[in-house]
Amino acid sequence: MARKSLVGLVADELLDRIVAGEFPPGTVVPGELELSAKHEVSRMTVREAMKTLEAQRILSVERGRGTFVNPLSRWESLEAVLRAASEGKNDGAVAVQLIELRRMLETGACELAASRVSPEDIEQLRAQVSAMQDAYDSNDVTAFVKADLAFHDVILHASGNVFVAVLFEPLHRVLETRRTQTSQIPDIQKHAIAHHRNILEALEARDTRRARLAMDAHMQQTLDDLRSYVLDA
Repeated sequence: MARKSLVGLVADELLDRIVAGEFPPGTVVPGELELSAKHEVSRMTVREAMKTLEAQRILSVERGRGTFVNPLSRWESLEAVLRAASEGKNDGAVAVQLIELRRMLETGACELAASRVSPEDIEQLRAQVSAMQDAYDSNDVTAFVKADLAFHDVILHASGNVFVAVLFEPLHRVLETRRTQTSQIPDIQKHAIAHHRNILEALEARDTRRARLAMDAHMQQTLDDLRSYVLDA
């Protein structure tokens, strides 16, 4: 067990270096001898750690050439992808793809929620929109992000589909980091408040089509704001 734990530690430390941009996609990672010296472990431990990352498609071995870092799109470890999304350097592409994922799942969740939302859910949603407005007025980004995330969490659970909330749980840390970055911009906060109000009104009306369209419009505005205020800035 101790050896396996050590292998995992070395694999994590190498992944940290990849995520930090020390070894961008397409570059060769150091050889076993260099890594064993750096981490003060045996070459066998390094070899097993490399095999772990290779199994997750983070690394690929080309005989006679070395071990290369794969593009993020080829990685097959959700945990590794989430680490890259929250800590990595490839912010633009990852941020866009995260919104695309949210758009696919949250529009459907909002449609379901419109037919299943409870009066208590509506009260919680209304309270979160009010909290977002208060946070905007007082320039409290932390409070704004907290209320924003809570609003969406209520909808995910109100959908009544047990898989939806479970699927989103691992994304929470990434979403919190991203929202904190983008919510520094007052115009993005204003747009978000307006769209959250539209979503709330659609859910209050129990209008499934309107709820889906309102959430889709919110996701589109989020993408437009990301491109206008962050990626093209």
